[in-house]
Amino acid sequence: MSGAPVYRGSFGPTQAERLLWRAGFGPRPGESSRLAKQGLRSAVRSLVEPPALQLSGPEAQDDRGHPLAPRDAFGHDHLWWLDRMVRTNQPLVERMTLVWHDWFATSLQGVKSQALMLDQNKLFRENALGSFRDLLLGVTKDPAMLVWLSGNKNTVRAPNENYGRELMELFTLGADRGYSEQDVREQARALTGWRGNVKKKVATDFAFVPRLHDRGQKTIFGKSGAFDWQDSCRLCLEHPSHSSFFVRKLWSYFVPTMPSTSTQAALEQLYRAKRGAVKPVVEAILLHPDLHTGPRMVKQPVVYTAGLLRARGRGIDTAAWWKLDDASGQRLFYPPDVAGWDESRWLDTATFRGRWFVAMTALGGAQEGSAPRDPARLVARAISFWGSPEITGTTRSVLTAWARKQLGSSSPALVESALRQLVATAPELQAA
Repeated sequence: MSGAPVYRGSFGPTQAERLLWRAGFGPRPGESSRLAKQGLRSAVRSLVEPPALQLSGPEAQDDRGHPLAPRDAFGHDHLWWLDRMVRTNQPLVERMTLVWHDWFATSLQGVKSQALMLDQNKLFRENALGSFRDLLLGVTKDPAMLVWLSGNKNTVRAPNENYGRELMELFTLGADRGYSEQDVREQARALTGWRGNVKKKVATDFAFVPRLHDRGQKTIFGKSGAFDWQDSCRLCLEHPSHSSFFVRKLWSYFVPTMPSTSTQAALEQLYRAKRGAVKPVVEAILLHPDLHTGPRMVKQPVVYTAGLLRARGRGIDTAAWWKLDDASGQRLFYPPDVAGWDESRWLDTATFRGRWFVAMTALGGAQEGSAPRDPARLVARAISFWGSPEITGTTRSVLTAWARKQLGSSSPALVESALRQLVATAPELQAA
């Protein structure tokens, strides 16, 4: 038991739908009802302990019907990952891979190798719900991160502070939380010794070279020793500020409001008791009342896109998706900077236009023969088209009134097509 509160209210299809959006990429048709029958605890357990990986549905292809080339073709890395989000039966694992991509934000813009970025993506996925210590050690020596934050240029003769600073500020402790500029400099010394480069998109010679490492005494957080890169990570994880930072940051990916003081303390205690294991903390968050009764949370663009495709049972069949998601404010493997994406800016007048075209493309011009002239039935059919997501009475009333007005001058088929687009872009589909 975590010691954190557990949601005790009703757990029906509406609550299951929110859970599937927060811990994955939304439900496939009928999935919310099936999950609700399990009850909350069993539903959460099925997400944190998923079955063996299976990708179901049509395999991804480009506009010409060719298989994707994610390590070579421009934009195919985004399409490849989006395909996994759409077809996976391990949605929480894939969602946590996205969390770590934002937490340890690394961009192809600086790395310049899709192969290295995909290797890092594999690292995130393999450690999705495992040990944060193992993940941090893996990231610290990961070639993509070494290039991104100049770890491959950090030597005893020319210490580079980039990774050492972000290790504390963004990855483990938080800005101005118990470390000094002297600690930054000493961390840089401890992290020396790695080399490697990317030439013509080919990674070469990534390795730890002892002669490039500063073997001298360092003092970090008031402790002294001949620290190396592993000690650098360990000292951050043992710092008094780490557990509170970890809990608060992880919580923010699932719940849009701050945890209470008691919840924060309970999750920190759980994290420490489980020796830095991620899964127990995620499970406790998914069971928490704040996730189920709190305000709605805006969906990330790629989550929104993957969800529409899952609802339609449609795979990646066009290269347009990476451009559409980019226009919506999020291109995978291209976070804007080392701090990751700004979650408060997912919806604005510029990026909503991108979402509009995402919905239109997901719609794909589908027609279902003749359509009824009854506006309420047209609205119901349009909602059913997207797998029957939860739509409020207010939105239904607005859509019904609009359909009634349009039927005076347009055919039912055209009105139904427009309603499908409007449902996909309704407030209920933008947040969960």
